[in-house]
Amino acid sequence: MISFRKLAPALAAATMAAALFAPPAAAAIDLPPGMTAAYLTIDRASGKKVAQDEHVRFRSASVVKVLIALDYLETLGAGNPIPPADAALMQPMLRSSANDPASELWVRGGSGAVVDRMVAKLGLTDTAPPADPGMWGFTSTSAADIARTYEYILDSADAGHREFIMGHLRASTKCSDVWDQSWGIPSAVTDPWAVKQGWSAWGEAPPSGEECAGGRGGTSPEGPSTSDVDLTSPLMHTSGTVGGNDEKIVVVLTLQAKDTPFRESANRITELTKAVVSS
Repeated sequence: MISFRKLAPALAAATMAAALFAPPAAAAIDLPPGMTAAYLTIDRASGKKVAQDEHVRFRSASVVKVLIALDYLETLGAGNPIPPADAALMQPMLRSSANDPASELWVRGGSGAVVDRMVAKLGLTDTAPPADPGMWGFTSTSAADIARTYEYILDSADAGHREFIMGHLRASTKCSDVWDQSWGIPSAVTDPWAVKQGWSAWGEAPPSGEECAGGRGGTSPEGPSTSDVDLTSPLMHTSGTVGGNDEKIVVVLTLQAKDTPFRESANRITELTKAVVSS
C-alpha cells in the first residue's frame, strides 16, 4: 500500500521546485494617463499568454470585419470557390478596412445573425451583436474572443479560407482612405505580421496635414445605440499575428480620453503593443 505520508514531502518538494523554476508572470504594463486598455498575446508553440483584462468588453469597431469575412466563408462551405464579386468585396474590407463591403456582407448575412453564428461556432464568451442591427461597429467583444477567432482561423478553418483571410491581413495597406492605419502591430514589430485594425470616434477626417493618401475605408460608422460597453470614447484596436508562421497572436484594445489627438493615440498604442509583444 502506498504511504501518502511518505509521498507528501516529495510532492511538496516537487511543487516548490516547480514554483522556483516556473517563468515569472509578466508584470502589468503601465498605461499612459487617459488610456484604458486590455490585451492578450498567445505564443502558439508554447501556449504562453500575456494578458490584462482580456475578458473586458469593448466595441469592436472594424475588427468585426474579420468575423464578417469568416462567417461568409463558413456559410459558403469548405472547398467551394469564392465568387469573384464577393472576393472583390472582401479584399478592400480586410486590407483597407473599407466600410461599404462590410455593410453589404453584414446585411446579406442577417446583420446580428452574423455575430450569433460565430459566437456559437467558435465558443466566444464575451461577444454579442449590437443593439442597433445596422451598427456593426458596435458589436461588443473582448481581447480573449478576438484571439479565439484567430486561433480558429489558424487551427480549424478550411485551409483555403485561412489563406484567404490571413493573406489579405498580411497585405494590410498603410492607408484606409485618408486615415493612417499603420500604427499598433505594423509599427511595433520588425517580424512579418498580419493585422486587422479598428478605430472610431475620431471625426470625419484626420486633422489637416495628417491625412494618409490612398486606400479605401474609414472609421466605423457612428450613431445612437445602447450597450453595456463604452460607445463614445475614441478607440483604437490592433489585432493579428506576428511572425512568418503566425507564431504569436496579438490583440491590443484601447480607449482614449476624448481630447487625445489621433496621432498621439496612434503612438500610444504602438508603444503599448511593443511592450505587450516583448513581455
